[in-house]
Amino acid sequence: MEDLVLVGTHVRLEPLQPRHIGGLVAAAGIDPSLYQWSPVPKDENEAASYIETALAWKQAETAVPFAIVRTSDGLVLGSTRFFNLERWPWPKGHRSHGRAYPDACEIGYTWLGRSAIRTAANTEAKMIMLTHAFEAWQVLRVCLHTDVRNERSRAAIERIGGKFEGILRAHRMAADFIPRDSARYSILASEWPEVKVRLRQRMERE
Repeated sequence: MEDLVLVGTHVRLEPLQPRHIGGLVAAAGIDPSLYQWSPVPKDENEAASYIETALAWKQAETAVPFAIVRTSDGLVLGSTRFFNLERWPWPKGHRSHGRAYPDACEIGYTWLGRSAIRTAANTEAKMIMLTHAFEAWQVLRVCLHTDVRNERSRAAIERIGGKFEGILRAHRMAADFIPRDSARYSILASEWPEVKVRLRQRMERE
């Protein structure tokens, strides 16, 4: 996949690399209690493994992982990624046959340090990712999943306009190493203009 750099006013999403190991550990270490439902690297060895896995997914063209970096001073705030990049088998002759970009994707593996939560940084990171997905890749759907127990994450997804689709039972391994029930949300291409307006309004308030 392409090496994307997505730049906003408050944050820059840059390709996740080993050079971000120290920044990720520092961001995650500020308040470990935040990550009950989200796996985050707790030390340099875990961060190195975290990045290695993300880059393997990128090499397999199933994910595009980022470090979330504050534009004002270059501080690493956390991480996020596009993943589950879907390419649909459009038949020959269809206008979408041979598309260079995914038809649908998921945004996830998103976590931020304490100082960035409920700030414009969080909203802007989602804004620039969704803008790229819907306007550059022209995807038809963006999915977001979270542990059904993670009320803070569910509320954040709903605030940006994610539509609740239901519960996927025993969907993934949870951060506490049990089969995780996931709350599934999505945003469709037809809903993106309204969601974009809502995100801009949130950023202005924040």
